[in-house]
Amino acid sequence: MSAPAIAERLPEVRGKLLFDVTLAPYTWLRVGGKADALFMPADEADLTMFLSLCPDDIAVFPMGVASNLLVRDGGVRGVVVRLGPAFGKVSIKGNCIQAGAAALDKSVAKAAMKAGLSGLEFYAGIPGTIGGALRMNAGCYGTETVDFLREIVAIDRLGRRVVKSVSEIGFSYRHSDAPEDWIFVEAVFDGTPDDPAAILARMDEITEQREASQPIREKTGGSTFANPPQSKNGHKSWQLIDAAGGRGRKVGGAQMSEQHCNFMINTGTASAADFEALGEGIRGDVRKQSGVDLRWEIKRVGEPL
Repeated sequence: MSAPAIAERLPEVRGKLLFDVTLAPYTWLRVGGKADALFMPADEADLTMFLSLCPDDIAVFPMGVASNLLVRDGGVRGVVVRLGPAFGKVSIKGNCIQAGAAALDKSVAKAAMKAGLSGLEFYAGIPGTIGGALRMNAGCYGTETVDFLREIVAIDRLGRRVVKSVSEIGFSYRHSDAPEDWIFVEAVFDGTPDDPAAILARMDEITEQREASQPIREKTGGSTFANPPQSKNGHKSWQLIDAAGGRGRKVGGAQMSEQHCNFMINTGTASAADFEALGEGIRGDVRKQSGVDLRWEIKRVGEPL
């Protein structure tokens, strides 16, 4: 369906509703084609109204800061929803941290630290938003989102507000069982009282480890592939990629980082097709070398050219 055809069928909103929008500037990898429409709701009520009135045959796809997203060159059909500042608030109530889905993970870690609540220090090492963290059970350095999560709030495709406890949603390594059509708007975490200085020291240690080991100053995404199950000889994805000769490999303008070979970087001229070809080539070589099928951790969406 074309952007003009969609425009005629969408409800009026209080937020921003743009058409035929190139998504590359919104992604960390700086690639991707156009979305038929890009909706930035004014607030939760605006989002709820839009979803309740949006025709069922028009696809809706939520996108955060796209730190772990590859948008294909042909773009995304339907409406991409990007939550803005109204969804980025963080508040503290007792030992609970309440965070909007658009809040940056690092900002939530800082807010918890200032309140003297520990547990979310690991978010200092994750370059994304809370919405994305909920969708993929984001984690690093041995801690995952589910470890401190109490409750989530989402809006479903029919515009209904859904509130669920963590026990009502299945979480596993880099995965949640939440329905794909849910758009997360809020999360509540449990923190543990601790000395802010001690919490900050742990956050600084995580930040230093990340800066030393990952190409954070490049046009990159998060880890390209999830680590295999422990039954696969305990090897991490980067070790399998390295053993298969993937470190520094290039396809067009896409490259596996020399610094951390489970990260893809845009050297300046990459297309989404370059990234996908690079990743699939790496997967094939690792399969031949070690018998392990690497699973994409970066979410790939949209259509090829």
